[in-house]
Amino acid sequence: MTVNGHPRIAIDPAICGGRPTIAGTRMRVTDILEALASGVSEKEIVQDFPYVKLEDIRACLAYAASIAEEPTRFAAG
Repeated sequence: MTVNGHPRIAIDPAICGGRPTIAGTRMRVTDILEALASGVSEKEIVQDFPYVKLEDIRACLAYAASIAEEPTRFAAG
């Protein structure tokens, strides 16, 4: 099932433990984000994983931005 507003991102309990992935693959959004954060370029990701498109990488970034926009809940304490 793709994520509402993010058609290139899917969440399926049977794939990667329900973690968000690029739709149609087992590539987790976190794998893409961690690669980018460690300095791997978009071009290198696409070369290393030919089933990942530039649009998928941008979709991962957009999905992460939407999640970061959600309010954080803190436990009372």
